[in-house]
Amino acid sequence: MAAITIAIVDDHPLFREGVSRTLSEIKDFVVVGDGASADDAAALAASQMPDVVLLDVSVPGGGIDAISEIVVRSPRTKILMLTASEDVDHLIAALRRGAAGYVVKGVGSRGLAEAIRTIVGGSRYISSSMRAKAEKSLLDRPASMTRRETEVMELVAEGLSNKHIARRLNLQEKTIKHHMTEILSKIGASNRTEAAIRWRQGT
Repeated sequence: MAAITIAIVDDHPLFREGVSRTLSEIKDFVVVGDGASADDAAALAASQMPDVVLLDVSVPGGGIDAISEIVVRSPRTKILMLTASEDVDHLIAALRRGAAGYVVKGVGSRGLAEAIRTIVGGSRYISSSMRAKAEKSLLDRPASMTRRETEVMELVAEGLSNKHIARRLNLQEKTIKHHMTEILSKIGASNRTEAAIRWRQGT
């Protein structure tokens, strides 16, 4: 069985060292690099192309923002968020950006190894403590939202204007305005600010 290569990105050196030492003691796991920021994560993905990147939400530059760069630079790399954040919005945003799993710090070595092996095997892994929160939040999202409307709403929640959303999605601005009309109706919001607040709250 081929070794599973892993990069660790966290802005706490002692935590990185501890995780690296723990994983290096597990059969078939090889730590190929570590970093402390979103830029480091992207650079490691490009240079090492590891099987897995362990990534903290709160690294400088933003762990969630780093996901997109990792996906572009090393499409085969699986991303496992390893973080103290139990914010369901972070979980959902990470999964939507392309993360394959989400584990809350405090997990034991066996649990972390299981998560890594699960995502390398092609399945998604979410800590049990977060799974129920995620399911409830996703169920609370309007069922009638289309995939495109969901993409638009995610960007609205990030604070982007219609013009910038159109550029990001390679669409006409008038198309975004049409989507917003539909979204406001489905969410039951009177304006985009109210819609963004409800969306962040998962209601």
